[in-house]
Amino acid sequence: MTSLLINKLAKLQNSVDNIRNICILAHVDHGKTSLADSLVATNGVISSRLAGKLRYMDSRKDEQERGITMKSSAIALFYLEEGKEYLVNLMDSPGHVDFSSEVSTAVRLCDGAILVVDVVEGVQPQTKVVLRQAWDEGIKPVLVLNKVDRLVVEMKQDPLAAYHHMVQVLEQVNALVAEMFNQEVLEQSSKVTQEKKNVEIGVDDVYDWSSGMEDADDSSLYFSPEMGNVVFCSAVDGWAFSLNTFAKIYSKKLGFSESVLQRTLWGDFYINMKAKKIYNGAGAKAKKPLFVSLVLDNIWAVYEAVVVRKDKERLEKMVSSLSLTVPARDLRSTDPKQQLSAIFSSWLPLAAAVLSMVARKLPSPAQLGPERAEMLLCSKTKKFSSLPPATQELKQHFVSCSPSGPTIIFISKMFPVARSQLPEHKARPLTAEELADRREVARARHAEKQQSEGAVQLTAEQMEQLTTREKVVAGVKKETEKEPEIAFIAFARVYSGCVEPGQELWVIGPKYDPAVTAVSLESGQVPLNCHVTRATVDNLYILLGRDLEQVDKVPAGNVLGMSGLASSVLKSATLSTTPWCPPFVPVVQSSVPILRVAVEPVLSSDLPRLEAGLQLLNQADAHVEVLVSEAGEHLLVTAGEVHLQRCLADLTEEYAGCQVTVSDPIVPFRETIVIPPETDMVNEVIQEEKPEEELVVMETPNKQCMVKIRAVPLPAKLARLLEDQGDLIKAMARQKGELTNKTMEEVVKLKKEVFNLLDTDERLQGTGDKIWSLGPKRCGPNLLINMTDFSSSEVWPGGQVARDNTDTRTDMESSLVQGFQLATMAGPLCEEQMMGLAFIVEGWEVKEAGEAGWGPLSGQIVSLVKDCCRRAFLAKPVRLMTAMYVCNIAVKAEVLGKMFTVLHRRRGQVVKEELIEGSSTFTVTAHIPVIESMNFGAELRKQTSGMAMPQLVFSHWEVVDIDPSWEPSTEEELLHFGEKADSENPALRYMNDIRKRKGLKIDEKLVEFAEKQRTLTKSK
Repeated sequence: MTSLLINKLAKLQNSVDNIRNICILAHVDHGKTSLADSLVATNGVISSRLAGKLRYMDSRKDEQERGITMKSSAIALFYLEEGKEYLVNLMDSPGHVDFSSEVSTAVRLCDGAILVVDVVEGVQPQTKVVLRQAWDEGIKPVLVLNKVDRLVVEMKQDPLAAYHHMVQVLEQVNALVAEMFNQEVLEQSSKVTQEKKNVEIGVDDVYDWSSGMEDADDSSLYFSPEMGNVVFCSAVDGWAFSLNTFAKIYSKKLGFSESVLQRTLWGDFYINMKAKKIYNGAGAKAKKPLFVSLVLDNIWAVYEAVVVRKDKERLEKMVSSLSLTVPARDLRSTDPKQQLSAIFSSWLPLAAAVLSMVARKLPSPAQLGPERAEMLLCSKTKKFSSLPPATQELKQHFVSCSPSGPTIIFISKMFPVARSQLPEHKARPLTAEELADRREVARARHAEKQQSEGAVQLTAEQMEQLTTREKVVAGVKKETEKEPEIAFIAFARVYSGCVEPGQELWVIGPKYDPAVTAVSLESGQVPLNCHVTRATVDNLYILLGRDLEQVDKVPAGNVLGMSGLASSVLKSATLSTTPWCPPFVPVVQSSVPILRVAVEPVLSSDLPRLEAGLQLLNQADAHVEVLVSEAGEHLLVTAGEVHLQRCLADLTEEYAGCQVTVSDPIVPFRETIVIPPETDMVNEVIQEEKPEEELVVMETPNKQCMVKIRAVPLPAKLARLLEDQGDLIKAMARQKGELTNKTMEEVVKLKKEVFNLLDTDERLQGTGDKIWSLGPKRCGPNLLINMTDFSSSEVWPGGQVARDNTDTRTDMESSLVQGFQLATMAGPLCEEQMMGLAFIVEGWEVKEAGEAGWGPLSGQIVSLVKDCCRRAFLAKPVRLMTAMYVCNIAVKAEVLGKMFTVLHRRRGQVVKEELIEGSSTFTVTAHIPVIESMNFGAELRKQTSGMAMPQLVFSHWEVVDIDPSWEPSTEEELLHFGEKADSENPALRYMNDIRKRKGLKIDEKLVEFAEKQRTLTKSK
């Protein structure tokens, strides 16, 4: 990019109304990066001939090799339309589900989004996810229907069939928008209904039963070509158009006004050329719609002439009739792709159509709106009006995007850059003045040499020794003063005020509360643990894709890069000049990191390098988690297999610079119990029922305390509810008396649901108000229920319990609860967490004194309750629960059978399959255990010759429906499975693998039939 254009971009940063911060969102392989190439080519960064092939925004080597985007990156573009200059900050984001956190970081900094949809595949799972992310952040999307060329070349559709297919895809996308809109309206109306309940209704009053849907205005939400928020394009062939493009062309030719054509080019309209009129009802009268006759027929004719017939004469006629200037060598080219690109880039240039829609339809930073400002500053659990007045005043600066207000910046992520690539470390061309100064200095030095007559002439050997010594000294100095090779740049946006290099700002952490500490910070005192530090901004940069360009000042509304904050900011943060600014609401992550591995260096001497490398990786990747286990292992937690591969490559090549050993994936399991099954392993009804000893009675070693505990499985819905509401239960346990009204409403709702679900089980009826604790970590999906005569503490906020201080059990209550927490944290099968259990304490006695010599009673009670819970657990039919992925696969019909084979080999279960209309592609949804998913994608692509593409997202926990300790016992089972049950028990295999990894005892034979082994000797 030329220095003239960079200066122009820096100047445009001051005109907020002409700035557009946008990101490109789509499912994987729907053409985001190819589209970005054409937009980047308009600024001369890359050649227009390479647009769609170079994939400029994919700067990493592995991105180019795999052909997928793995990180969000930004580039500032200049766009001129009708004399008005625009600065477009374009962000390309990944479409692969493993990198959805990168989408979240890009969406937070934007005001608008380009949603790209492959017109052949239609709406895919990740399309729904990214559209939901844009909706939740309150940003406005526009639609690009990409890969229209596939309808001609691959699908061989005629223009009319292609038009109907496009209408269907557009309806699919609008159905998603309608679903989200309806959900939001109904949520708001339910709040209004709650408020109305408190108002008394008179006899003559009429209750308002409306849901709010009738009054809600959704006219501007949907994607509609006639509104100008839809573009049809082929990024690979470099063309795009909106209805406005053809309305301008045909208004001159046909004599209709542009506004009339804009309204009628899309829809059920046809033209009568004799009467020179446009009529409605093309479908009923078997006429071609205007969109087909005036638009698609012409595009199809070009493809037919170039790709199908390869008719040079006809092509030349088309070029001359359209008055296009196409280089003769492109028309003579034997490559049809080059011919198409040359004709279409001259006739329907892609960048002009897309950037025109962006400039006209997407909002500028100055149109942020009060609702989005409140959403950024205040979390859903608080009311905006509950914030301090000084904090509420900041909303005005957000909405007006004022450069004169207090500086407020949000950093969405930190990204690594090689220090040599920073602008200040790059060699730059010298100016004429600098060259003249250097010339003068050189002349003066030369003159001094000639004047010094007493100088001793050194031999060549002496000169060589001197230079060698200087090199050695310089090398030592460099090693001692060595800077880290990687610098971290903050990917940020200025929401208010103006930022300059050297400016001091408050770095505000997520737990900072301005109401508590802002006054003392203003007076110059920094209290301990106030979650705020002071930092100085180093350099500011315009983001230019693979490059950065230094600037002196960045006003509000702009996206920028900032250096010098690596020591103050880990992943994301809020920066401000005023201590009254609250921390921004955290970026919402759409996926959960589930895949963990243990890493250790090959050489033990490299351990410090590995630890430093892991810290850098943790800062560079927004979605990775780096932990140290209780056993001292370094754990890496990632979103999926592709994400893990990328993290390990970065760790070994860039951050740690040493070889590492990676363990097999450590997939979490859960332990649970089930209702005794009615059938055995061969589906025969179990005749003999063993009497169960459900109630477990145990005493402490000193005979002073006795407990009776029974284990009961919780209803599956209740376990899932407690798992999903973990954050609310955690907040409930931590701040019982400090919950906001909204949070209290959610707690009351949760309490009601828990009570109702407990009452569905006969053994748990009426136990809702007797819940003693939840576990593990006091917020898990297991319950401890008190059915004794002891008055235990209340788990729900607001409950008052009369405590009997004379009761000796009062002081021991925390020990009993701690025993339950330890038991649920590590179950007896393989020391994994328990899930979906209720431990009912039916008796608890503590005597005044016991036998001496057994240590403190509190410690004995902890061990007693832990062992008692474990024994009660084992008294029931036990099962393992495995984490499940929901797997979405786009697969061609001819390899459907091979895909099912791979799925069943991995213990997958197909949930549904749908045929995409007008194509031979199926969308298959299946559930597959996380433990079985390693190399699943690679195997699937290998078996189907690349015709199946899987996307894996964590979904739920599922019970492995076989007892880990099961052995064939009945005649039918022995007949079916054999005496030794040669067919493998998957639950036992999983359990043994976990126990082996944790160093626990395993009941397995190492040598079998030893007497049948023979020593291999010469005489056999």
